[in-house]
Amino acid sequence: MKTRYLRTPALALSTIVIALSAAWAQQKPTAPAAAPEAAAASAPAAAAAGGADLPPNAKPGECYARVITPPQTRTLTEKVEKRAASEKIEMIPAKMGPVMEKVQVRAEAKKLEVVPATYETVEEKVMVKAATKRIVQVPAVYENVTEKVMIKPASQVWKKGSGPIQRQDSTTGEIMCLVDVPAVYENVTKRVVKTPASTSEVETPAEYTVVKKQVIKTPAATREIVVPAEFKEVKIIKELEPAREVRTPIPAEFGTITKTEVIAPGKVEWRSILCDTNMTRDRIRDIQRALQTAGHNPGPIDGVISRQTMTAVNAFQKSKNLPVDQYLNLETVRALGVNPT
Repeated sequence: MKTRYLRTPALALSTIVIALSAAWAQQKPTAPAAAPEAAAASAPAAAAAGGADLPPNAKPGECYARVITPPQTRTLTEKVEKRAASEKIEMIPAKMGPVMEKVQVRAEAKKLEVVPATYETVEEKVMVKAATKRIVQVPAVYENVTEKVMIKPASQVWKKGSGPIQRQDSTTGEIMCLVDVPAVYENVTKRVVKTPASTSEVETPAEYTVVKKQVIKTPAATREIVVPAEFKEVKIIKELEPAREVRTPIPAEFGTITKTEVIAPGKVEWRSILCDTNMTRDRIRDIQRALQTAGHNPGPIDGVISRQTMTAVNAFQKSKNLPVDQYLNLETVRALGVNPT
């Protein structure tokens, strides 16, 4: 970064100082005249009192250069968004094409169908002669039985008795006993009827024969039949793919901008320098030797501030981080180890 200076020639500065001194003297006519040395010494103070654009606290024999120091800046590179992220929307139309499709040409229907009866052959027993009944005579049945037959019944008779238990007739004195005489039996064989003669009813069973005949297995009926719908293939234009939306993300777009940031503001200052008024050729030679010792070639050691000498001065200033200007400022002279007075 270059520093700009307001260059004030030594002659012009001397003229300013003298003019200010004269003006200051005119403002105090009653004061006694001062010696020339005192006037020269008081001139900087008077100049300072006369305006704020002169060096403050100046001493006799010093020269000052007004230096404009521009602001110290730095260049920054910043990434900024030039365009925000977005989406690209693309509409893709539906895709149409021919396809073969079944078309109903006749609707489904129903009809009634007669289902005939079914028959089967079966065997059946048929009575050809009915059952009959007849009466049959059953003769009597006899058997021989032996039977006791009483031929003389039991009876009681009086018999003469004897002894105390016998009855004693008070009349005759004769004893009579009543004695039981048992019945007299005889075995007689005789034929008797065991079962009497009778009649019985005899049944003659019916007579049957087997005949074959046809009978209905399932009766006749009706049933409902569904007649399916009838279709036909036809060629039609149909949507093969529906319309759709395609979203493509578009990333944000960034750019780089360069901006200058002020580190320190600019300023205007008076810098103490060596000029024709306060420098001698011997002092300049001392400065040239000091530059040569510091490794900066000042050119011939001749006591003259040449362009080569100032180039060496500026190189020294840069190496020591000193203010770089077009003058031999006193800070640089002191850094070189040279007494500025």
